[in-house]
Amino acid sequence: MNPREPRRDWKLLGLYEKFEQSIAIVLTTVIAVIIVAALINLIVNVALLLFEGLVNPAEKSVFQAIFGMIMTLLIALEFKHSILKVAARQESIIQVKTVILIALMAVARKFIILDISSTSAATIAALSASILTLGVAYWLIRTRNVRATD
Repeated sequence: MNPREPRRDWKLLGLYEKFEQSIAIVLTTVIAVIIVAALINLIVNVALLLFEGLVNPAEKSVFQAIFGMIMTLLIALEFKHSILKVAARQESIIQVKTVILIALMAVARKFIILDISSTSAATIAALSASILTLGVAYWLIRTRNVRATD
C-alpha cells in the first residue's frame, strides 16, 4: 500500500484496519487541538512575563515554568507524530521505541520542573533510575533495529 494514496488504500483495508485508521485520525485531531491550546497558553504566559518584566533566567521558578511548558509541547508533538505514522499506514501500531522516547522526555521534563529543595533523595534516585532504565531500553531497541536492517 502506498501511504501517499490513502483514498485508494481505504478500499483495500479490512474492517478493523479502517477502525484503527479512524481512531488514529480522531486522536491526531484531538492532540492537535491540545497542542494549539498549549502553544497559545505558552505564548500568553511568556508575553505576560515579558510585559511585566518578570522574565529573569536566573529566577528558577520562571525558568522551570517556561521550560516545563515547552517540554510538554514537545512531548505532545512527538506523541502526535507517532500517531500520524499509524494514520499514514507507515506503521501498523505504536512502536515501543516511540513510547520509551516519550517516557524519557516526560521524565526529563519532571527533572526540569522539579524543585530540588523540597524533593527527597529517594524521589531523585527513583527518577534517575527511571531515566537510566529507559535510556538503556531505548538503546537496546535501537541497536536491535539497526542490526535487523543490516
